[in-house]
Order: sequence, then structure tokens, then C-alpha cells
Amino acid sequence: MLNHVLSPDTQAILLLCASFGQNRKIEPQPLTLSEYNSLANWLLNNQMRPADLLESSGEKLLQNINESKLDVDRLSALLERGVMLSLAVEKWTNKGLWVLGRGDAKYPKSLKKKLKHSAPAILYGIGNINLLSMGDLAIVGSRDVNEEKLNYTQRVAKQSDLEGIQVISGGARGVDKAAMLGALQAGGTSVGVLANSLNKASVDAEYRSSIKEGRLTLISSYDPDAGFNVGNAMGRNKYIYALCNYALVIDSSVGKGGTWAGAVEAISKLDNVTVFVSMHPTISKGNQQLHDKGAKFFPSEPWNDLKQLLKSITSSIEPSVFTKKTQSDKLIASNTNAPQENLSSSKDIYEAVLPIILNHLQQPLDAKTLAKSLNVRLSQMQDWLNKAVEDGKIKKTKKPVTYIINNSVTQLSMFCN
Repeated sequence: MLNHVLSPDTQAILLLCASFGQNRKIEPQPLTLSEYNSLANWLLNNQMRPADLLESSGEKLLQNINESKLDVDRLSALLERGVMLSLAVEKWTNKGLWVLGRGDAKYPKSLKKKLKHSAPAILYGIGNINLLSMGDLAIVGSRDVNEEKLNYTQRVAKQSDLEGIQVISGGARGVDKAAMLGALQAGGTSVGVLANSLNKASVDAEYRSSIKEGRLTLISSYDPDAGFNVGNAMGRNKYIYALCNYALVIDSSVGKGGTWAGAVEAISKLDNVTVFVSMHPTISKGNQQLHDKGAKFFPSEPWNDLKQLLKSITSSIEPSVFTKKTQSDKLIASNTNAPQENLSSSKDIYEAVLPIILNHLQQPLDAKTLAKSLNVRLSQMQDWLNKAVEDGKIKKTKKPVTYIINNSVTQLSMFCN
């Protein structure tokens, strides 16, 4: 049994926001995240904390609230659910669960930093709390995928473990569960962000030993007894991405489903999370469209240094990587009498960019698509591609004109270095 003591602030947040296993349609209705944020802003503006509402003067303090979203009588009724809270906490701790409020020291900082007020007010969980702050790689995808993609998912997860990279996922059947089990079976660590049934998952035979060993943490922003709800499943996606540094989408449909919605939201709103899409064995239509929206191609096997590959590809999307360097290239291209130091700079730039280009050319791409992916001018990309073809690093195909890595030369250089 976990000896977990709730802070006064977390007790107040639970009273205000938790359903305690009951239907959320009952009266009084717990606060939504938006409503709680309105209350939190009012507390902050009045130099107060949630715990202040539990004091004897709390009732009087509530009378001063003038927020349109908040009803004083409803808040008072919610705060009077002390008996229900005691019973719920006893039930949770008997099962080894813990609860974190947004103000707790161990609440994951990445959620608050990346999501701001969209971070959940409450997190229920079981397992090693410290894993929530480790970040690393989220692996997500559809529930219904073929065996080849499930096997590929587990290979990525096992390679991640070999390099000390933690795997984060959503715990749903299909890709999510394959990713988590792949990491755990290899002896690694994982975090599962669940949309429902935390209580049930916490005693799952496939997870229990890893939880006891401190290698698996399961969390949810929803009541531990909550059943499946489409809205909850969609809502938790942002938490998966906010906990990671990188994310890999194994397979996505086009324009629908949680995998698509979560990836699109992460690409458009989370600048400090790099989203990758799998190309194995071929890229799906959904993944291709995610790439068109800004996702990066995940490097193909074999992964000799996956962590370094992810870092190198991620660095290629920083504007500073190309904006300064392409200025010198532009000067060289327009002036045949450019100083020798600029010519040297052009060669250095080509050698720095070549590994990134090779990572993207694990499957055939045309120059325009590659230039768009790396956010550089088409003419500059064409110069680099011509040089790489001349050096034998890549091959050029016709009808249509595309470029692909010359695996025979690349593998030979790897063994010879």
C-alpha cells in the first residue's frame, strides 16, 4: 500500500473537480477544467490558494467571487463533500493509487510548461512518480493495425530501451499497448496516459510486475473508475505529447480519429515537441498528410544511434540552422569571385546538412518535397542533391524524378570508419 498524503491544496481541488466515481450529471456537478481555471485565476488575483477555501473563513471568501462561470452555492456544496473524499481516498490508497494536484511539487513540470491552463487540475496515478519527469519518446497509433506494424512498434520500443529512452503512450490496444509492452519486456521504463479504467489497468497482469518494479507508471486525468468515453480519449492525447520530447506516429487515418487529432494538435501547438511519422513498410496516407503538415520522417532501420538521429533531425527544423548558412551559399552562387573562405563555408554547410538529407531519403522523395520539409530554398536543395549524387551518397531515379539514399555506399562507409 502506498503511503500517500494529500496536500491541502489537492484536497480542495479534488472536492471541487472530482466525481468520486459517480455520474458527472449528478448535482452538484464537479467543475470542468475551464471552470476550475476561472476559480484558480480568481484565487491568484486575490493572493489565495485552493486550501484557503477549506478554512473556516472559506464560506465568507466565496461570497466575494464575481466570476460569471462560477456559482457560489455550487462551490459551497462541492466543498462540503468531505465524507465522500475520505472514502474515495481510502479506496484509492488501498489499491496503491496516488493523486497529484496541479500545485504539487511532483506534478510534472512539462505539463504545466507546455499546456499552461490546459494542464489537468488533477492527475490520478500508480507507479513511480519520478518517471513522469523523464520525457523521451511517445509512440502512438491506431488501434487496428496489421502484425507487421505491431512488430515494428515493438522494435522501436526495444531499441529505445537499449539507448535508455523512455517510452510514453496511451495504453489503448494496438500500437499504444505494443509500444509499452515492447519497452517493458526489454527491461525499460514506460508511462501510460490512460483515458479510462485506471483502477482496472493497475491490476492488469501484463502491467502489475512492472509497476511494482518501478518501471511503469500509469496516469489518468479522469476518475480511476471512469469507463470509456470518446471525448476523454481525445482529450488525453495532448497529455501524451506534453510529457515527451519526441513523438512517433506509427499509423494514422486521414482527418479522423484520436491519433490524427492528437498529432495535428501537437504539430500546430507544441513547438518544443518534434513529431515523427513512420514510413515502415510504406507510409500511410494519414502519415503522409501529417508529414505535409510539418511532421518529420522517422529514420529507418537499422538504428545505430537512435537518440542522436532524433536530435539531428530535430535540429534541422530550427530556423537558425539554415537561415544564416544559406546566406553565404547565396553569395557563393551569385558571385563566382567569392572569397575562398566562403567557398570553404559552403563545403562545411553541405557536410553538416548531408546526414539530415540522408535521414529523410530512406524512401524516394523529389527535391521540392525535401526542400519544403527542411525549410530551405528549392535551388539550394537541388545544389545539395546534385553534389550528393556526384559523391555517390544518393541515387537519382527517373519518371518521376526522385532521390533515395544509396544504401550500399552508406553501409560500406559505416563499416570502414
